[in-house]
Amino acid sequence: MTTAAPRRRPLSSYVQAPPIREVHPPGWFARLPGWLSIGAILVGLVLIATFLRTRQLTGQLWFNEAIAIGTASHSLGELPGFVRDAGGAPLYYALLHVWIEIFGSGVAATHALSLVITLIAIPVACWLAWGLGGRRAGIFAATLLAFSAYGTRYAQETQPYALLLLLGLLTTAGFVQAYCHRRRRYLWLFALGLAAMLYTQGSAGLYAFGALVAAAVVHRGSEDRRGLARDLAIGFGGAFVLYLPWLPTTIHQIGHATSPWHYAPVLGADVPAGILGGERVDVALLIAAVVGLTPLVAAAARRSPEALTMWALIALPVAALVLARVGSLASPTWVARYFGAMVAPLLLLAALLSARARLVGVVSIALCIAFVANPSSYVPAHKSDMRDVAAELGTRLHPGDLVVSGQPEQTPLAFYYLPGGLRYASTLGAESDPSTMNWSDAQSRLQGAEPAAILQPLVASLRPGQQLLFMRPLDEGARNWKEPWTKLVRRRSAQWGQILTEDVAAGRLDAVAVAPHNYRSACCVADSAVLYRKTSS
Repeated sequence: MTTAAPRRRPLSSYVQAPPIREVHPPGWFARLPGWLSIGAILVGLVLIATFLRTRQLTGQLWFNEAIAIGTASHSLGELPGFVRDAGGAPLYYALLHVWIEIFGSGVAATHALSLVITLIAIPVACWLAWGLGGRRAGIFAATLLAFSAYGTRYAQETQPYALLLLLGLLTTAGFVQAYCHRRRRYLWLFALGLAAMLYTQGSAGLYAFGALVAAAVVHRGSEDRRGLARDLAIGFGGAFVLYLPWLPTTIHQIGHATSPWHYAPVLGADVPAGILGGERVDVALLIAAVVGLTPLVAAAARRSPEALTMWALIALPVAALVLARVGSLASPTWVARYFGAMVAPLLLLAALLSARARLVGVVSIALCIAFVANPSSYVPAHKSDMRDVAAELGTRLHPGDLVVSGQPEQTPLAFYYLPGGLRYASTLGAESDPSTMNWSDAQSRLQGAEPAAILQPLVASLRPGQQLLFMRPLDEGARNWKEPWTKLVRRRSAQWGQILTEDVAAGRLDAVAVAPHNYRSACCVADSAVLYRKTSS
C-alpha cells in the first residue's frame, strides 16, 4: 500500500504582505485644495531642480557638445547629411537648430535646451505616475525626477540625453497604459514615443528590445492574449513604420562607424548604479520596491493590471541592460549616458512601488534626496581645457594661421572657442568644415593618413611669419586610450609632434608659446598646445 505524497502549497500562499505603517500629511496641508497643494509641490521641485541643474550651466564644452552645435548650425536641409556622417539621429539636432536660431549658440544657451527639457519632465512624470498609481505615486515620481542624478548631469550638456529621458517617460507610460491597463487610446503615445526615441539616439534600440521582452511578459499574464497581440502589433508596427525612412541611414552608420570610446568591462561595471545616482540610491529604492512588490506576488493579485505594470517595468530595463552588457563586447554600448531611456521605467517603477510601501517608501525617497542633493559629486566641473587653451593663445592668432588638432574629433571644439578667420586641419588632413566631425570610416581614413605626406604641405602653405597651433590630446586614463581608434590617435599625434620638433631643429619653425600653463584636469579629453611661427620657406 502506497501513501500519497502530501500536496504542496503554492509558494504564493506563504507570502504575506508585511504590515506597513501609513504616513499622512499634516492636517493643514490635507485641507488645501488639491490643485494648490500639488501645484505648490511641483513649483517647489522645479525651483530646486533649476538650482541644482545650473551649477555648471556656463561651464566648458567637450568635443561631443561642440560637434552637436556645429552640426545643428547647418540648415535644416543639410542636417540629415551631416547627422549621417556624425553618427547620430536627427530629432535632437533639428530641435537644437531651431533653439540656436532663437537663442544663439553660446554655452549657456545651448545647455539651456537640455535644462528646459529636464524641468518639463518633472510635471510630466507627476502626471504619468498619478495616472498609474495615484497622487502619492505622482509626487514621488516628480521628486525622483527633480533630484535625478542623471537629469542633473545631462541638463547641463548639449547632448540628446535629456530629450531621451523625457521621451522615455512618455513612451513607458504609453506602454503601461496601453498594454497593462488595456487603455487602447494610449497606443498612439507608445508608437510615437518609441519612434521619437529612435530618431533621437541609437541606444533607444536597447529600449525597444526591452519593451519587446516586457510585452512578452505582459502577454503571458494577460487574459485577452489575442486582443493584446493585435495591439502590440499596432504599437510596435506603427513605431517601425515611422522609423523606416531613417533605417537605411542607421544601417549605413552601423556599417561605417568608428567607435572612439569602447568600454567593455568584464567585471566592476558601474553603469546600473550610475543611472540612478549610485549604490546607496539603488539600495534605498530596492528596499521600498521589495516592500511594495510583496503583496503583488500573491496569486490573486499576480495577473492584476497593477502587477503586470510592475513586471513590465522590471523586465524592460533589465532586458535592455542585459543586451547592452552582452553587446558591449562588440560595440561601445556600456556607457552610462546612453541609458537615458532606461532611467524612465526605473524611476516610474521606483515611484509606484514606493507609493505602495507607504512609510517605507517615504523614508526611501527621503534617503535618495539626501544621497544626490550635492550635484558636484557627479557633475564634472571641467569637461575639457580647450577654453583655457583658447584664452591663452587665441589673442596671439591671426587670420590665415593654421590650427592642427592631433585628435580629429577635437577640431570642432577648437573651432568653437578660437577666433574666426583661421584655417583648420587634423591628422586626417585639411578640414573644409571644421564645425563638425565625419565619423564615417574615420578609423580606416586615419590609418591611411601618412603624417609626413599631410603635414609637410600644410607647413609649406604658411608664409614666413604665419603661425601653426598644434594641439595634442592629453591621454589621461589608460582605459580610454587602449582601443583601436584612441591608440591610433595617440600614435599619429606623437608622429606629428616629432615632425614639428624636427622642423624647429631645422630652422623652418620656431616654438613661440605653449598652453595651458595651469591645467585643472578634465573629465573627458584635454589638450596641450604649442604655437609655432614659420621662419623660412
